[in-house]
Amino acid sequence: MPIPPAVLVALASAPQTAYGPREDLDAGRYLKALSDAESELRKNPGNALAWAAKSQALSALLRFPEADEAASKALAFDRNLADAHLARGLSKAGQAVQQRNLGSVRKASSALQDFRRAAELDASLVAAWNSLGLAYQQLPGLMGGSTREALRCADRLASAQPARGALLRGMILALDDRWTEAEPALKKAIDLAPRDPQVVYGYLDALGHRNTREALGREAWKARLAQEARRLWPGVKRSGRAMQAVTDALLDAELGEEAWNLAQEARQNVDAPSLAKLQLGKISARSGLHREEGLAALDGLRSDPLEGGTGGLAAVHWRRGQILKDLGRLEAAKAAAQEALRVDPRHPGALRLLKDLERR
Repeated sequence: MPIPPAVLVALASAPQTAYGPREDLDAGRYLKALSDAESELRKNPGNALAWAAKSQALSALLRFPEADEAASKALAFDRNLADAHLARGLSKAGQAVQQRNLGSVRKASSALQDFRRAAELDASLVAAWNSLGLAYQQLPGLMGGSTREALRCADRLASAQPARGALLRGMILALDDRWTEAEPALKKAIDLAPRDPQVVYGYLDALGHRNTREALGREAWKARLAQEARRLWPGVKRSGRAMQAVTDALLDAELGEEAWNLAQEARQNVDAPSLAKLQLGKISARSGLHREEGLAALDGLRSDPLEGGTGGLAAVHWRRGQILKDLGRLEAAKAAAQEALRVDPRHPGALRLLKDLERR
């Protein structure tokens, strides 16, 4: 029986739920982005955007071989998809950081080309401009790096998203040890978007940089970190990323107990509870406070899903090792450091920890 025309019209005009992973990826909700991408791919294995989102989430989870494969599939289905070029660039850049050898130079240079192509294909893709700008700033000149080019990326981003563009400019200038120029840009970003978790994260990260500490002087720097963390937290208290940045700022300000209490409270409320558990372990390892509780929080992450962008399981084992060492459980600490190095053989913190333990 044919479908009546009125029904066809109703179906055609019904609201469609479009798949759009950028918001979750931008907010650092990588586990959700991965789950949603896999759901889309079960319905349509040829969905290039879903393959690209899956790749970006896998890179954040440090699963680079799988991320490479997913990015390749995205590009096979759509060579002109900006998100796919971004995905391949993020995978290559992540491997370059993880490998820390001569081969990483080629991957970093190739990642720069992918970021550039992604930005050319879609000028609204915030992550592409951020990745390209920071890559330009941090790569040596022979590999294409340049503060001038980095700042051009910030300007292009600002034309579409003023707060994000101002943030990128401030971050670049802070990295370039130009605090007097960085500060107005960072202030503009936070004034424009004080409730944007990514802006808060980037702002506090730049404020916490050692270049900023040297520019402000240690005591003034600590006071500023504490003031800004307390001021900004109420507007972003649902965000795990923002919680990380706020508690890191409090830690740098030598307010470990305040950082611990905030992370404990956030554990029940933020969008990524695993980040709160990892942060409790970090606070305990760095401050020496609540060691048993911090260790218990980290133990819970050895089997539970861990949100991406955190250093992964290597960071969990490393922080466990630090706490165990402080508790005098040296053999267990050594085992934790070795476990971290099985996950990431070049993890600098775990290497230092193991070296220190072996001298004892």
